[in-house]
Amino acid sequence: MRKIHVIGIGAGDPDQLTLQAVRALRSTDVFFVLDKGEVTADLTRLRRDMLDAHIPDGTYRVVEARDPERDRTAGGAAYSPAVGDWRSARARIYERLIGEELGAEETGAFLVWGDPALYDSTLGILEEVLERGVVVFEYDVVPGVSSVSALAARHRTGLSRVARPVQITTGRRLAEGFPEGVDDVVVMLDAQRAFRRYVQDDVDIYWGAYIGTPDEILVSGPIAEAAPRIERLRAEARERKGWVMDTYLLRRRPRD
Repeated sequence: MRKIHVIGIGAGDPDQLTLQAVRALRSTDVFFVLDKGEVTADLTRLRRDMLDAHIPDGTYRVVEARDPERDRTAGGAAYSPAVGDWRSARARIYERLIGEELGAEETGAFLVWGDPALYDSTLGILEEVLERGVVVFEYDVVPGVSSVSALAARHRTGLSRVARPVQITTGRRLAEGFPEGVDDVVVMLDAQRAFRRYVQDDVDIYWGAYIGTPDEILVSGPIAEAAPRIERLRAEARERKGWVMDTYLLRRRPRD
């Protein structure tokens, strides 16, 4: 029976891999990597750096495939179908990689940024592959340090306050309004910088980009003061690297 490890590799720092993740790396025959092209080639290099750091004898095999393009212009009712189409395209690639590159008794692995259970599609895609019935395998999941946890740690703050909930959402949802009944909101996938909507509010922001990598950028403070700096640093980083991965926590100050 083929076996697949889905390994959470943290936000980018090789030192943040868990001992369980390291054991899984060392028991893997083939690592599958989806290449997003030249713009994010450094993400592929970071994965290889992690392998070199934790498999020091270099006895590992990497198989790369090109990540399918996703329609990022789709909005409204078309958004979910566009994401579904992209995931199905990925499922066909996973199916081919597992069927053609992994021996009947070998172990493969997908290295997932952060934690596989938080804002990642790998588990759902593997289930879709199994439902197709063309290839058969079993898989396990190794949790990792998410960018959300790393963000809070780097800013030396907690995600929630006493007796208060915290919500994790996307920039798309935040643009519709601050979640009702919640004062602490973690935002991921915010290409449109929805935090600008709240610069007039009594809100603090804890922002980070490229968390856990040598390019890490951190900004915190009242959103009215921090937002212009974040926008400038974000624009400079995108110009320099061609892409940005950022996460932030919005925290409403106590109301009288």
